[in-house]
Parts: sequence; C-alpha cells; structure tokens
Amino acid sequence: MKIAVVTDPESAAGYRLAGLEVFVPEEATDVRDLLVDLIRQDAYALIVVSEELLPNPYHAVRREMRGRDVPVLLPAPPVRAVFDTEEGEAGEYVRRLIRETMGYDIKL
Repeated sequence: MKIAVVTDPESAAGYRLAGLEVFVPEEATDVRDLLVDLIRQDAYALIVVSEELLPNPYHAVRREMRGRDVPVLLPAPPVRAVFDTEEGEAGEYVRRLIRETMGYDIKL
C-alpha cells in the first residue's frame, strides 16, 4: 500500500521530493471529494491531509471510513507552519505529531 498527500501547491514539491504521491485540489471545495475518491481506491495505507485544506479529515469522511481500518487519515500542518513554529526544530514537531496521532514515540 502507498502513502498519499493532499496538500497545497506550495507544500507539494517537498512531499514529491520525498517520493510520496501528491494531490493538489483545484478548488477548496474539491478537497472532500478528492479524499473520498482516494479512500475508495483502496490503494493507500496512509493519507496525509493539510489542515489548511481540511482541518478534520476524518470527520469530513466519517461515512466513507465506517468499517475500515485503512487508510489512516493524518491531518498535517502546512510545511511553512512547521518551520515557523517557536517549538524548536521541525523534527521535534513531527515527532510529537506522530506520538499524539499514532501513540508511538519515534526517534528522527
């Protein structure tokens, strides 16, 4: 299974450089429809969704996710927000986000 990222055009390049499949919705109203389409494809284990586009992706597609374990929907801040934080380095921010979402502490 693969990882998909639904994000804004500014953040898309970084995700593509990381080798992930990136989807940039044309309009803000297209985000939910795009997410539903990705879920129904059954090809993705993880779908990262920019919080800027859809603050609570699971709530938006609750009906489509009923009875499914995958994909895991992970809301993520836009890349610029990660590097503009006063919390310290970006790696610590990502580590904390994974720990809160998945329940695991990892070393980056």
